[in-house]
Amino acid sequence: MSMQVPAGHLLEKINYPSDLKQLKVEELKQVCQELRQYIIDVVSVNGGHFAASLGVVELTVALQYVLNTPYDQLVWDVGHQAYGHKILTGRRDIFHTNRVYKGMSGFPKRSESEYDTFGVGHSSTSISAALGMAVASHYKGETDRQHVAVIGDGAMTAGMAFEALNHAGIENSNLLVILNDNNMSIDPNVGALKEYLTDITTSKPYNRFRDDIAHVLAKISAIGPDAFKIAQKLEKSIKGTLLKKSNFFEALKFRYFGPIDGHDVEHLVKVLTDLRDIPGPKLLHCITVKGKGYALAEKDQTKWHAPGLFDKITGEIKKTKHEKPQPPKYQDVFGHTIIELAEQNPKIMGITPAMPSGCSLNLMMKAMPNRAFDVGIAEQHAVTFSAGLASQGLIPFCNIYSSFMQRAYDQVIHDVAIQNLNVVFCLDRAGIAGADGPTHHGAYDLAFMRCIPNMTVSAPMNEEELRNLMFTAQQDDMGPFVIRYPRGNGVMVDWQRPLKAIKVGKGRKVCDGEEVAILSIGHIGNEVVKATAELNSAGYYPAHYDLRFVKPLDEALLHEVFKKFSKVITVEDGCLEGGMGSAVLEFMADNNYQLQVVRLGIPDMVIEHGDQPELWADCGYDAKSIAAQVMALGIKQNKHTIAS
Repeated sequence: MSMQVPAGHLLEKINYPSDLKQLKVEELKQVCQELRQYIIDVVSVNGGHFAASLGVVELTVALQYVLNTPYDQLVWDVGHQAYGHKILTGRRDIFHTNRVYKGMSGFPKRSESEYDTFGVGHSSTSISAALGMAVASHYKGETDRQHVAVIGDGAMTAGMAFEALNHAGIENSNLLVILNDNNMSIDPNVGALKEYLTDITTSKPYNRFRDDIAHVLAKISAIGPDAFKIAQKLEKSIKGTLLKKSNFFEALKFRYFGPIDGHDVEHLVKVLTDLRDIPGPKLLHCITVKGKGYALAEKDQTKWHAPGLFDKITGEIKKTKHEKPQPPKYQDVFGHTIIELAEQNPKIMGITPAMPSGCSLNLMMKAMPNRAFDVGIAEQHAVTFSAGLASQGLIPFCNIYSSFMQRAYDQVIHDVAIQNLNVVFCLDRAGIAGADGPTHHGAYDLAFMRCIPNMTVSAPMNEEELRNLMFTAQQDDMGPFVIRYPRGNGVMVDWQRPLKAIKVGKGRKVCDGEEVAILSIGHIGNEVVKATAELNSAGYYPAHYDLRFVKPLDEALLHEVFKKFSKVITVEDGCLEGGMGSAVLEFMADNNYQLQVVRLGIPDMVIEHGDQPELWADCGYDAKSIAAQVMALGIKQNKHTIAS
């Protein structure tokens, strides 16, 4: 149950930015303290993302103070850091419902508020979106409208951000990009851009001059266009000399300002006010600390990205205590198993785009640092980099969240499948992902992967199957191989069993039955197990088959099913359009079978946020729904037990 908490005496009077603007600049520091404390108070008892929003409190307050939102358009990249924004824009009283079923979204969402100008959840989209808005405003003659994209240095590593910067530089649009530089995404940032930004922020001669230059430029345009051009040239020459390198952003025709202290709210207000009057594309470089104001989050920013419930005084993260050993998370089974496999097979490499702790590849990165790679927020690159490794005889395990893999679809086809390269795609967070909501549900991978030639597409029902599929995928001449598995825990305490190969395209019978056969794929098959147990106790005995592969299908198993049973139910934690149920219908049509088939899975609609069991029930494929569907088929009740 989510809990409401009181706000500070200034914050409680701020319902919208118009209320904030009534305060004096000198009072904003107190607003920031109260806003930061309010986020700590609410997230500690209700959960959610944490450190990112603490790091942009001053920036959030300054932006809402200076801009005329929602007329001025503010886009938050990814959205992990938008809690302060939501609290200041009419949602303080519902903030305690953040990420709760039917409550407030954890990310900016256009249907939730006019202040949420663009829906975000995946990184690196903000500059493109804000540029589109800026060009639209220019076209409509709205010359007084500001457009601001706030993007982290981690998100800036993605190719899409570079593409947007490259385009924005040639558009004379009223665009301000704020680079929120904290040297972190969820895990520490990697790559050459990180090193470049570090060089800028640590250049002492440049930092001594930067404030004076920015101040002069903001005022000099009043003198005349010639003076303004002279000042621009002067600024570029000073920056180039002091930094001993050309400025990357200015090479893209952006006016670069900074770096400045992202936690000095009064200075931020002054700078943002000045920047409103400078035309064209601009970039403001702000240095912030992720987790600012909560010492433990500042110290371990990855751990405190989304810590769950915690004691705000002691910092103790509250975990459910179990008397008996619990099944592991699927991601941890992957993390430990890839090390086990890599110890046996020197060809195996591990790749992830900026999610080493989220997918547990960090275990391999620590144990085998020369064989595991975090390539930054760059899913397209991760896939083609993996293809390059595979072209030289190595076997890359490319671990990408299912919803993030959508960003690299062309590379999967063009660079891996057409060339039939042995890249193993481990798709974490497949199916309903939970409180992160529609931007993170892995609904489509079974459908979009099974239509690609040369591709093997599989899903384990438990931890042992995940291990064995990983073992299978790294054997000789396997070609492109998908293993998809969900967020959260498996079902086996005793999961570290000896590795063995599974015949590709071979399913298994979980239990025999009469009249109706339930075909499942992946972890959701465990809901079928619960449903059959419930049905058995009532005298109904459906059969249950775990397909394991949606491509290639186990045709021998399907022939057995279609010859023996009059009714079939398919169950998948994925979209119904083009998924496993569709594959079964295609098989039925191609082989001239005529049976009653009912498909259960994610319907053709956007699924909102909530706990996985809540959303499975909403979509109609939790254990209770599966049992109800079997009963609805009108099968006979038997009082005897079916042998397995």
